[in-house]
Amino acid sequence: MTMKQWTKWVLTAIIILFCVSLVVGYYLQRQHEKEHTEAEELVELADSLPIIERDQLYGIYLDSIELEDGTVKRNQTITKILTEAGLQYSESLKAANAINKAYDIRHIKAGNRYTLFYSADSLRQLKHFVYIVSNSEYVKCNIKGDETYAELCKQDIMIKERLAEVEIQTSLWNAVKDAKLPYEITLNLSEIYAWSVDFFGIEKGDKFRVLFTEEFVDDTTSIGIRDIKGAIFESGSSKTYAFLFENDSTQGYYDLQGNSLRKAFLKAPLRYSRISSRFSNSRMHPVLKKRRAHHGVDYAAPSGTPVQSIGDGTVIEKGYDKKGGGNYVKIRHNSVYTTVYMHLRGFAKDLKRGARVMQGDVIGYVGATGLATGPHLDFRVYMNGQPIDPLKMEAPPVEPVSNDNFDRYIQYSDSLKCILEKL
Repeated sequence: MTMKQWTKWVLTAIIILFCVSLVVGYYLQRQHEKEHTEAEELVELADSLPIIERDQLYGIYLDSIELEDGTVKRNQTITKILTEAGLQYSESLKAANAINKAYDIRHIKAGNRYTLFYSADSLRQLKHFVYIVSNSEYVKCNIKGDETYAELCKQDIMIKERLAEVEIQTSLWNAVKDAKLPYEITLNLSEIYAWSVDFFGIEKGDKFRVLFTEEFVDDTTSIGIRDIKGAIFESGSSKTYAFLFENDSTQGYYDLQGNSLRKAFLKAPLRYSRISSRFSNSRMHPVLKKRRAHHGVDYAAPSGTPVQSIGDGTVIEKGYDKKGGGNYVKIRHNSVYTTVYMHLRGFAKDLKRGARVMQGDVIGYVGATGLATGPHLDFRVYMNGQPIDPLKMEAPPVEPVSNDNFDRYIQYSDSLKCILEKL
């Protein structure tokens, strides 16, 4: 091959390679642009698609999971629960030991709930166990053989402020129930107004307005109320206000003038019951069938209902009245007032003559001892040694809002009053 021919061949090869490189480069550029365009389209498509949320419970995804709820029975251990749930005894011991590191299993309580998480297949293996400690805590155990572990977890609690008005047709309890409000509203209101409202004398048409905070788990499941911030109880033309306020480091409920709603005595010695007989100088005795004075109030209630002391005092008598009173307790509150509780089924543990009791302390239980046709409490009040009608007794209030806090209280109570009265 001559030099001229060699040179021509080399130039031809270079030209061919250059053309090939151009073609390949063009192809790669187009491919890159295509891939980039497709990637952008995929991103746009992903952005336009709805986000699919996976259901969770206690932080456990529920994909291919079956749930089974249970309640701890009396004398039932964690090991027994897990064994009955399908684990081998050795595996149950591992899980119980893991749980014990996170939470003392000696504190497991009968009546508390738990949830079992099974695989949703033919094997139906136990994967997780959750024990509910309280409204705010739970123990989660992940069961993985030698890698089984447990942890104590906190539940997120959301607090919501709610405002409600309820008109009473039959009773406070039924009114709250019919309004689908938390049952604790009844208990709290009965305690707040224990010294100023006779809940046994509530009439149809009476109503209350209440501003309260309620606690929720998972934003929808109510676990009860935290407190009542303010309330108005209306009966006829009268209104009784109650505002929660911290006065000198002590929380309590006060009226519009800053006076405490807490009095020296409770309005009644039973939380829930009905009046079956009132104070009278001449009443037909249901057993003796003759008229005699009844210087007390009879509260009909189921046998065993706790009876409370209406105020602080000292037990001066405890025993059995052979004249018809049956088991009774007599309490001296001060130099003026004494109260008597009769027909008791039994007495509170460790209650004895000379014992000091506080307001609200349980001193005995409703019964039918002595001359009684059925279980009830015969409650009597003596003022300076003379019987008086318990339902007409006026009790002195405790300390009002202090002078240092009064201006702040008036401003605070006015704001709550506006909220309640706008309802």
